[in-house]
Amino acid sequence: MMKRCLMTLTIVVAFTMTWAQTVTPQACEQSIITPKSQGRYLWLPIQESAPEGKVQVIVNNTLKMEQNIRMAREKVDYYVALDLQSYKSNGTLRVCVQNVPTGSVCFKKLAQNDDVDFALIEEKYRPLYHHAPKRGWMNDPNGMFYKDGVWNLFYQYNPYGSMWGNMHWGHSSSTDLIHWKDDGVALAPDVWGTMFSGSCVIDKGNIVAMYTTSRPTPFGGDVQAQCIAFSKDSGKTFTKYEGNPVLTAEDKDFRDPRPFWNEDIKAWNLILAVGQEMRIYSSPDLKDWKYESSFGKEYGNHGGVWECPDLFKINDKWVLICNINPGGPFGGSATQYFVGQFDGHKFTCESKPEVTKWLDYGKDHYATVSFYNAPDNRRTVLAWMSNWQYANQVPTMQFRSANSIPRDLGIFKYNGETYVSVVPSKEMLVMRGAKAKQPTEACEIVVDVKKHTEIILSNTKNEQVVMYYDAAKQTFSMDRTKSGNISFSADFPCVTEAPTYGTVKQVRIFIDRCSIEVFDAEGKMAMTNLVFPTEPYNNIKVKDGKVTIYEIKN
Repeated sequence: MMKRCLMTLTIVVAFTMTWAQTVTPQACEQSIITPKSQGRYLWLPIQESAPEGKVQVIVNNTLKMEQNIRMAREKVDYYVALDLQSYKSNGTLRVCVQNVPTGSVCFKKLAQNDDVDFALIEEKYRPLYHHAPKRGWMNDPNGMFYKDGVWNLFYQYNPYGSMWGNMHWGHSSSTDLIHWKDDGVALAPDVWGTMFSGSCVIDKGNIVAMYTTSRPTPFGGDVQAQCIAFSKDSGKTFTKYEGNPVLTAEDKDFRDPRPFWNEDIKAWNLILAVGQEMRIYSSPDLKDWKYESSFGKEYGNHGGVWECPDLFKINDKWVLICNINPGGPFGGSATQYFVGQFDGHKFTCESKPEVTKWLDYGKDHYATVSFYNAPDNRRTVLAWMSNWQYANQVPTMQFRSANSIPRDLGIFKYNGETYVSVVPSKEMLVMRGAKAKQPTEACEIVVDVKKHTEIILSNTKNEQVVMYYDAAKQTFSMDRTKSGNISFSADFPCVTEAPTYGTVKQVRIFIDRCSIEVFDAEGKMAMTNLVFPTEPYNNIKVKDGKVTIYEIKN
């Protein structure tokens, strides 16, 4: 049995020296490794079931980085990269590993090289046309904006493991909303804490990121504050404002800022999640904020903490997005919204307080926010495809989580109420390839439905997903209780059901290895669910409906 003696291992990286191939640390003592090469990446072996150790980067006796990392003890599940590039100096660079037993396998399996794809795992559930990180954990989309023909997506990111923790902002960019370029880490933890969710705006041609920092207190809990950073190169690099934080409070769950320019009042507005309400502020310069009002008391669903807000205008209506966890219609996290008016100071909901409206009726649609400055006055959004009930347990390994396909929002009315419509962004039509006879692991299925249409996706392992449209009840449902691997969480197998607000004529179904997204072609219904079949669904049966299958071009 491995000795439980804990130790501190110090890896000295001297860039003119060579890398020692083996490491033999002394029990309960500090050990030093001298590199043998100029490799940019130090590859850290990870074991997901291991307790967290602490990894520190020290340059000239100054602490430059500290993260909690599950260094491999008995086995290596995968590798994560410690990028040494920014730490190079004329002095000595040390990497200290604490609270990991001396006999752990990680100290024998360290590697260093320039290969960004070193030991990359080809995972069966990695999406083919959805955005996902190459390595590590991802949750909320952050700071999305469009500028000079490029869509920019930032996201909550753990570069040092595929479970939540060590929150950074990752960055990806795209010219077509489908194919994404990995632009690395944009914002890393600092003295104010880890990088929680936030947003980006464009001010005088530059990018301003506003984000929440979170740091623990000596007495338990954490302190959350709002900070800003500036970019002059379209979000490739940021400089944090020396006057941070710009907004503080004593409240718990004080986070997820969404600033936007409001031409009606010629000033910046900010909507911020605080517990179970949204607070609205105004500012002339994104630095000095004045409290205006609060919204939320007695309105909508209060089954959990309100998070990740957004506030924008579509036609003559204002829409307030409110993500909530828990409290979703089928348990866990989900996205609710409110429709009304906003005068730059106060949001007024037009529905009765007891009315709850959900943007998506699946189990795996959360943290929905929109792109700032999208072209053609579009309101384009992305969501995080997971649920906090089981997000850390889904059966992927080197990465966890993907974003939904891009969606465009609109407005429609039904029985005296105003609702937000959701349709796949037009870029998804460009992805349509040749017609196919049977489903594939990446395809779009279009079904012309009738009064009672049943759609069954299945494979040779007797795994199946059953969808059903009921015109009389005006509902659409999806049953994933026999969809494949459901063993990782008792909360995963479920049947989700959505109102259709009238008659549905056609549904569009997007399949991508581990996800199914269904839309009413007119935008009145959306449903997003993860699935983990042991082999792809390669058969479809449609009762009382016409089906057309398109391959998705990669």
